[in-house]
Amino acid sequence: MPRKIEVVPHEPLWPTIYQNEIDRISPLIQDVITTFYHIGSTAVPGLAAKPTIDILAEARSIEMLDTKDDAMYSLGYQVKGENGIPGRRYYRKLSGEVHLFHVHAFEAGNPEILRHLNFRDYLRRNEKVRCAYGQLKRKLAKRFPYDSPTYTAGKSEFIQKVDRQAAEWRASIERNQK
Repeated sequence: MPRKIEVVPHEPLWPTIYQNEIDRISPLIQDVITTFYHIGSTAVPGLAAKPTIDILAEARSIEMLDTKDDAMYSLGYQVKGENGIPGRRYYRKLSGEVHLFHVHAFEAGNPEILRHLNFRDYLRRNEKVRCAYGQLKRKLAKRFPYDSPTYTAGKSEFIQKVDRQAAEWRASIERNQK
């Protein structure tokens, strides 16, 4: 049976859980990763989320990161390669069928890094959009509790719209700082 999609209220301990995992990962791959970021819904206070911690890792090079697959495996991660997104390295850690952590790694300069950070930061600062996103996720999880592809597809249009708004928001901040 496929895993059940559960969207839960924000848990204030998620940032601590993120940091504890970074403290486990970092010593094994710090020579390849320049920066870690807590991304995804668990990184946004007040946002309902699936209780999976998403980690964004900025790598010096993807080729160097590929040499660390055994280290990630030793920490309990499944090594998934690009997993459908060119230029990404994806790792996931499970407990049974429960997804605990997802690590999305990109080489420094990849535009996906800024896209993820813009999305996170925009939701942190925009309560109306944050609430709408949480409501959409709860509705989709209730409607499609065992259909992850349909759940994800149901969020796609909203995410694309917010990605555009977040990029415009970030650009306006940068213009005002000049």
